[in-house]
Amino acid sequence: MDLEIKKGKGRFFIGESEENDVARITFLYKEDNVIDINHTFVSPELRGQAIAEKLLNKVVEFAKENNLLIIPTCSYAVKKMTRNDEYNDVLLNKI
Repeated sequence: MDLEIKKGKGRFFIGESEENDVARITFLYKEDNVIDINHTFVSPELRGQAIAEKLLNKVVEFAKENNLLIIPTCSYAVKKMTRNDEYNDVLLNKI
């Protein structure tokens, strides 16, 4: 299976298309320079391969390239981003 991470509208995903994905992380613009990571999904057959972390890192890379700050509301993103100092430079408020 092709595990290439692709950019969609308000998301990064793995799969044939945005509608037919096997893993995704979605975000919404809250302000011009603030995005909210609101959902992460990895299908059962891909779990245990750090796919969610790779997707999260893609959003963080996107945020840094575009001078965006991140509010994580998805439980995975909250847990990952608030327990690890490496994300402090893109977190809107350290929770």
